Formats: sequence, structure tokens, C-alpha cells
Amino acid sequence: MIVVKCLCVHLYPYGVAEGSRLGDKAVVRQSASSSDTISGTDHEGSAAQKLRRSPGYAEEVFEVIRADIMALRIAPDTRISIDSLVRRLGVSQTPIREALSMLEAIGLVTKRHFVGYCSAPQLNREQFNQLYEARLLIEPFAARCAAERMGDDALRTVVALASEMKADAGDARERFAYQDSELHDLVAAGSGNPILRDALSRLHSHLHIFRLRSHGEVTSEAINEHNTLIDALGAHDGDAAEAAMREHIRRSYDRIAPFADE
Repeated sequence: MIVVKCLCVHLYPYGVAEGSRLGDKAVVRQSASSSDTISGTDHEGSAAQKLRRSPGYAEEVFEVIRADIMALRIAPDTRISIDSLVRRLGVSQTPIREALSMLEAIGLVTKRHFVGYCSAPQLNREQFNQLYEARLLIEPFAARCAAERMGDDALRTVVALASEMKADAGDARERFAYQDSELHDLVAAGSGNPILRDALSRLHSHLHIFRLRSHGEVTSEAINEHNTLIDALGAHDGDAAEAAMREHIRRSYDRIAPFADE
């Protein structure tokens, strides 16, 4: 059991475009004004990736690199070569540097003197505890707000995602990790408070390594806890939603904490 003591975790400055979503693969935005594409291979050099050129395609590069980090195709504390990304994606250094700066803003990338950009190191046990302390302070309140403010369309989206997670429970852990992150982001968005959502997004971005180590029993427990939360959201019961989220976070800590010692 983790005890809330203080909000010790560092929340990174705001700066990522709101609405960015992490899916099973990089988001590819269509541009009606251009048919040019940017192509390359994935981190393992197997499948080709194509980015549609658009006025904001630095965000597309952001999604590609973010997906690689979240899926551990780029390992923690690893140098990220801009030249390699230029060759792989067929873009100039400018959108890559912009994307890396955006990733630095949410703590997935660091910039070091004489080294350049690197993926963030895995959290140690103290940092992991601090992250969960922050979650316990912020996320239950966000769930309460979501229960009181979330509209029917947003709630249906959460229910649909939860159903998809249940159906896919036996599939790859990477997919479940993405879906879990997405569900928590939808609840945070439902709070109607973009500052809460932004802060929680930065916290959850550091859990990808531990989510990927989940197993069948962990997945089943998380799905049951999500269902309790969704029932409270559907009933617009702020007290129940807050309690359900708090219990889910506490159980999540107990399940994942052993991996923080590895």
C-alpha cells in the first residue's frame, strides 16, 4: 500500500499539442492539399512507414518516435540519432528536432551536453513511488470531475474502448498497454479540465515500461477495476468514481511496484 505524502514528482512544462493520441501505431494525418509522402522503415528495419506531408507534420514525426519509445523499440536511456531518423523517415532535421523537443517537454526524451537527445531512463523505485503519490492526489479528483461533467458521447467512447480491451485481453501486451493509457486519458479529458489532463498525460507517459510487463492476471484485474469505474461514470456518481479510481491506482501500484526494483 502506498501512502500519499506530498506531490514530489516533477511535472514537465506544457507544450505538446492537445489531442495527441497514442494508438497501436503512429498517427498518420491526411492532407487534402498535398499528396507527397515521407517513407522509411520502422526501428527494426522491417515495415515501411509513410508520413503524409502537411503543415504540421512535425507532430507525425512526434507520433512515430513516441510510439517507438512507448513500445520499447527505443530502449530507455538510449541515444536517439537525428541522422538515422532523417534517413529512416525521409524528412529534414527540422521536424525531427521539433518532435524531439515536444517529447522532451513530456519527459520521454532528455537532451544532454555532448551527447544529444536520449530516451529517458527508466524510473527508479523512489521516482516510481513519487509518480504514484502524484497520481493518487490528482487522478481520483479527475475521475470525480469526469463523472459529473462527461457527456454521453464521451462516455460511449470510454465504454467502447473498455469493451475492446476485454476482447483483446489475450493479445499482445503492447496493445493492452496502449489501450490502458488511452482509457485513462479519456477519463482525464472527461474531467473538462485541460490542465488536469495535461499533468496526468505527463505522469502516464512514464508508466509504459511497467505496463508492457503486465500478464494475464494483471490484465484481468485491471479490466474489472475499469468496469467499476465506468459504472460510476455512467451513473454520474462523483463519489463512486473517485473511490473507484483511487482503489484502481492503489492496486496498480501493488501489481507493478515489484518491476520498479528490477
